[in-house]
Amino acid sequence: MTQTPTVGRIVHYSLSEQDAQAINRRRADFDAFQRSHAHPHEPGQPGATGHQAHVGNTARAGDVYPAVVVRVFAGGTEVNGVCNLQVLLDGNDTYWATSRTWGEGECRWSWPPRA
Repeated sequence: MTQTPTVGRIVHYSLSEQDAQAINRRRADFDAFQRSHAHPHEPGQPGATGHQAHVGNTARAGDVYPAVVVRVFAGGTEVNGVCNLQVLLDGNDTYWATSRTWGEGECRWSWPPRA
């Protein structure tokens, strides 16, 4: 049975080395910012930054995470489904994976196995 990706569907996404590096870099940048920023401060007060904290476990190439389909490009089917995804990471942040195709292996999305 061929499935068609649609907005809001949950799929599995396998990180590439480039994805993992980008995720880990954001998390390291936040950690460095935290160390250099004067504390304590209260939200909404002078010195409060409003920055999004990127905190979570280390991401590695080949790690598989759930992702929500946020856009399907024209002609999307299981075989040629090109989608933008919001990848739900093991932390408090997400990763925007753009123009990803269906298939096996890194940098690809796939349907979760049926139980």
